[in-house]
Amino acid sequence: MSSYKDNIRQVVPYVPGEQPKEDGIIKLNTNENPYPPAPGVRALLDSMDTNRFRLYPDVYAQPIVDALAEHYKLNKDEIFVGVGSDDVIAMAFMTFFNGDKPILFPQISYSFYSVWADLFKIPYKKVTLNADFSLNKDAFMQPNSGIIFPNPNAPTAMAVSMDFIEDVVKNNPDSVVIVDEAYIDFGGVSALPLIKKYENLLVVQTFSKSRSMAGMRIGFAMGNPYLIKALNDVKFSYNSYTMNMPAQILGAEAVKDDAYFKEQVKKIIATRERIKPQLEELGFALTDSKANFFFATHKSMKAEAIFEALKAKKIYVRYFKQPLIDNYLRITIGTDEEMDKLVSELKGIIG
Repeated sequence: MSSYKDNIRQVVPYVPGEQPKEDGIIKLNTNENPYPPAPGVRALLDSMDTNRFRLYPDVYAQPIVDALAEHYKLNKDEIFVGVGSDDVIAMAFMTFFNGDKPILFPQISYSFYSVWADLFKIPYKKVTLNADFSLNKDAFMQPNSGIIFPNPNAPTAMAVSMDFIEDVVKNNPDSVVIVDEAYIDFGGVSALPLIKKYENLLVVQTFSKSRSMAGMRIGFAMGNPYLIKALNDVKFSYNSYTMNMPAQILGAEAVKDDAYFKEQVKKIIATRERIKPQLEELGFALTDSKANFFFATHKSMKAEAIFEALKAKKIYVRYFKQPLIDNYLRITIGTDEEMDKLVSELKGIIG
């Protein structure tokens, strides 16, 4: 006997990091920025004309497009804005990954990639990493209908060079190559200069990490105008008004204060480099992080046990119970005070 349930799509959803609600916690599990947005964002929020909220927002998120075009010295038709980089990448999957060959992405990477591929019924292949968790360039030189990888990779925190990216893009001229640069501002080298040279390259970034605006949900893609138009065509096929007006106004303001942006990024990098040897002294092995987090394993204590012990102390880090990395923790770089507390509690846990 048939049922309406037979026609419901069954998917295994992405599992986000915990969002604990209790007071007094140290939250180091979702790679948010520990510092507030640029001061101008708060000032603009306080003076915002709420009468404007009765109107629909700009369909292209033009205030943000304009600010990004000026900041990155791009043409406006080279920028697409979405509701967080997740929205942008999901849109890119629908727009560009429609061939009969599998798309390629790293075996250990952002777990949303396989969720989107399953949701949109896109064939995919996870390419293996090198033994040290670095990306294997040769693995991307096989037949495919598209490629995506983060730089720096997540959760491994390791970055690749501009030469690496250019080789992948150049040797896959019939595929769109997406470089997910969510963490690029913390030490990686952006592929952005290559979009003028390669029409098949799309670079995606976010306001959630380095710009302290995860709660506003702002992401963007940069590429040649043909790719950007294709993204907008798909977006307008199901929802023209994706980004709300406050996000557009406040996001544009965040881009304008470049000095504040650089100052906060510099602080996070300094904290990362200060804490790294302290964790190593406690017996942790860490990858060479170019992100706002550590990817760490302990030489004698299981990652899950450390995760649970920290949680009992109201310190939340990320534990991935999956093959190859089930003995690793991803630890967001917090404020100096938060990281000092983390190290102090780890000393007691590890002994």
